[in-house]
This record gives sequence, C-alpha cells and structure tokens, in this order.
Amino acid sequence: MRSFRHRRLTTLVALTAILVTAAPPTAASADAGRRAGYHRVGYFTQWGIYGRAFPVKKLDTSGAASRLTHVNYAFGNVSEDGRCQVDGGPGEGDAWADYQRPVPAEESVDGVGDTWGEPLNGNFGQLAKLKARHPDLKVMISLGGWTWSTYFSNAARTDASRRAFVASCIDLYLKGNLPVLDGGSGGPGAAAGVFDGVDLDWEWPNWPGEPGNVVRPEDRENFTKLLAEFRRQLDAYGRQNRRYYSLTAFLPANPAAMDAGYEGRKIFRYLDFATVQGYDFHGAWETVTNQQSALRVPAGAPDGPDFSVQVAIDSWIARGAPRGRLVLGIPYYGQGWTGVTGGGNGLFQPAAGPAPATFGPGYEDYRRLKPLTDSGFTVHRDLRAGHAWLFDGTTLWTYDDPAVVLRKTRYIRRTGLAGAMMWSLDGDDDNATLTRTISLGLAIR
Repeated sequence: MRSFRHRRLTTLVALTAILVTAAPPTAASADAGRRAGYHRVGYFTQWGIYGRAFPVKKLDTSGAASRLTHVNYAFGNVSEDGRCQVDGGPGEGDAWADYQRPVPAEESVDGVGDTWGEPLNGNFGQLAKLKARHPDLKVMISLGGWTWSTYFSNAARTDASRRAFVASCIDLYLKGNLPVLDGGSGGPGAAAGVFDGVDLDWEWPNWPGEPGNVVRPEDRENFTKLLAEFRRQLDAYGRQNRRYYSLTAFLPANPAAMDAGYEGRKIFRYLDFATVQGYDFHGAWETVTNQQSALRVPAGAPDGPDFSVQVAIDSWIARGAPRGRLVLGIPYYGQGWTGVTGGGNGLFQPAAGPAPATFGPGYEDYRRLKPLTDSGFTVHRDLRAGHAWLFDGTTLWTYDDPAVVLRKTRYIRRTGLAGAMMWSLDGDDDNATLTRTISLGLAIR
C-alpha cells in the first residue's frame, strides 16, 4: 500500500509540473478549459492593489485572464437603508480604488496611463480594458462579502425594499451611473459595460456572520425572493439593450447554515450557477491544527461531524441543488498555527496561536507559502483525504498547492460539477500557477 501511494503521488506531482511549467500555450490551447464548458471564476479584490501590489494588469500578464470565464469584483457594499452604494466614507467603500485612482502606464492593461478626473479610472477602468483584450471574459460585481453583509437583511426584507435595492444595484453597476467624485471621476453611464451581472455574497442569511450583522428568521425565504427580484429586473434591463445579465451567489459549506438560510432547490430557479465555499473548514481561530480545505474528512480528524469539500457538495445536492450548477471554491491561501506541540507531522496537534503572516495572523497567500519548502518546511500529504500541509516542527500551514488543486479538478470532472472558483486571484504567484493548473486540469478528458 505504501508503494502504491508513493507511485500515485509521484505521478500526480509529475503531471502537475508538466501542466504548470510547459511553454506558453497558443491562443487556441489557452482556451481549452473554456471549450470544455467549465466555469472558472476568480475573485479580484478591490484592496489587492495596495499591499499585495496586484493591479488588474497582472491578470493579463500572468496568463490568468485567458484561463478565466468570470472575474468577480470584491466587493460592492449594501447601505443600512438597503441600497447598493459606492462611497469613500470610512467603512463604506473605496471609490478611489474603484474608479478615481489614475492608474499609471506601467500598471495599465493597455500601457496607457489614466489622467486625473477621467470618468472611469481605477479598477473599473482597468477591467474595461481587460475585457477589450479578452472579449469572452465576464466581469461580475460581487455584493457583500464577510464585512459588507451587515445590511443584506434590510435590503431583502419586503417587496418594496427588494425592488429598490435591486434597482439601485443595476443603476450603479450595470447602467454605470457612478457618483461624481472630487476631480470629476464618475457621472452618468461612466461604468456602463464594465459589469456583466451580479454575484450575491450574503454571509449569511439567518445565520451569524460578522458581529453586528442584521439577522432575521425570515431571511431564508427573503433570500429566494431577492433572487427572484434580481432575475426579474436583470431580464427586463437586458431586454432593453439585448444583453443577458448573469446572476450567481456564494453559498456556505456548513449544512446547518444551508438549512437556516436557503431554500435549496428553489434558489436555483433564478441562479445561473452558485459557487460553494470549499475552504475555511478550520483555521487559526481554533487551538488545534487541522485542514482548511480537504476533499474528504481525514482519518483521525478530532471533530465529528466534520467539514470537507465532499460534505459541502453532497449536502447541497441532497437539498436539491443541481450538481451541474455548483462551482467548487478553491483557496489561494493557507491557514496557519505556531507553537505546535505533540510531535509527528503536526496535524491535529495543540497550538499556541495563529502563525505570523504578512497581512494578518494565521492567513497567508499561496505565493508566500510556496517558497517555504526551501526554508525548513516539509510538505505532507494525505492522498485519501486530498489535502496538504507544511510543517517545520513548530509552525503548520494547511494550504492547496498545484498537486491538491489538480486533484480537485479531477473531483469536479468526475462529480459533474460546473467548474471552479478561486479566492482570491491575488494569492497566486506571478505565473498564475494555480489558475493555470485549474484551467488545464478541467480541460483533461
């Protein structure tokens, strides 16, 4: 058995190396995954242009854009009175990053720098340029997220509030009627054509999320009604300009949250597809090291029942979700602990606290975890459960590397899912290694 497992690992790693180090593909081969019909949905974070130095241009130069079907822009905010808003006020948004910042030529997709006060600068302007270079790429505005789901319940509460909320989102993002900022950026129609649909990232209906979120028992039914209103208004607006606007949603991995907040089968009457959380099963908020994104629950896991990709997907299918419209979320980051005791390979052992990291304790991008294999960390793998972790005797990071990602594309194909989602694109390395692996893995027949 040990020899068999070793051969499987050797073959897997060798295939991954071939996929991600091959010569740059032709235009035809770069679209192989698209022709296979799988969605490849990457989140681009508004704030990634700062500490991570990840402008929209990197999606093009790394090769990621040609391997994606959708870019989800994270995030749009929801105001207390239930409206889509872009505001530069504290905690309300970052209009500077969205459409005011003059992007210099060296960061611009087409090499042309912005001029102060143009109607569409910043990330929105760069996304428009990216779409011009990749006409098949769809860009979605993702609403909410962990931090900005506070007032979703207010927006979804009544027929009137739902109509007003959806109308405000369409006006702001699809019609592109941006608030005029100091210097002149924004204005009527400034962002028209940038976004091709709406992604709802309400975390979570009728279930605790970030402290302070408004939560109501009726959120479950109101989420379905909100989707219906989005679909109605998106279709009506699409008929005006002969376009189809997509509607997607981000869904939880926790079966209890599924039951509390979602009418399983009903929501897929309105969704083009849904992305399913495939990560954060465990993390540095816990005092014992564990996996954050395993395909299956590992043998010896201390929690029962436990979370895994298979548990999440099977739970949604059992609740009526069509497997052909479920997109699996894959993390481009790791969860980490330090002060790990107990010996062995470090897994399922007590820890003193979160591992030190670049942008937040216990959370590190793949691009920064990748070099650790050359600095005293050993890669450990559980082939049956489908996960990997790094351990140096004191610090442990659970993460997805190309070998794990390739296993997950095989799972997507064999399970009949709709594709893969990545949180988030700025966590990949400069060669888009993980995104390339996903695209090519989904293209395997």
